[in-house]
Amino acid sequence: MLNKITLIGRLGRDPETRMTPAGAVVNFSLATDDTWLDSQGQKQTRTEWHRVVVWGKQAELCAKYLAKGRLVFVEGSLQTRKYQDNQGQERSVTEVKAQRVLFLDRAAPSPQNASASVPERFPTDVSEDEFPF
Repeated sequence: MLNKITLIGRLGRDPETRMTPAGAVVNFSLATDDTWLDSQGQKQTRTEWHRVVVWGKQAELCAKYLAKGRLVFVEGSLQTRKYQDNQGQERSVTEVKAQRVLFLDRAAPSPQNASASVPERFPTDVSEDEFPF
């Protein structure tokens, strides 16, 4: 069996960071587009939204360097979890549990990270320990 997903898309909002006993966790929404020509030859586009969750050191890097509009590559697996909403109703949500996030475009550092050096592009096959910062 295989549970693997690969996405390339843009962040729909700034990442949300929180700390848990297991370490940092970051959530963000990712938009991917599907484009086709309809029967009249008109270009059509549909945007699909994905909920992404990142843990650990990679979550810390995402929190520091990602922002709304950034282009990223996400590789991971689909995970569905259940929770109770404020009215006590049981709900479920399907998320991409990211094992790897690559930053594909260059963005100016945010004011809070102005002194940070943001690489133009991350190498595709490096461990977290090899990042240049």
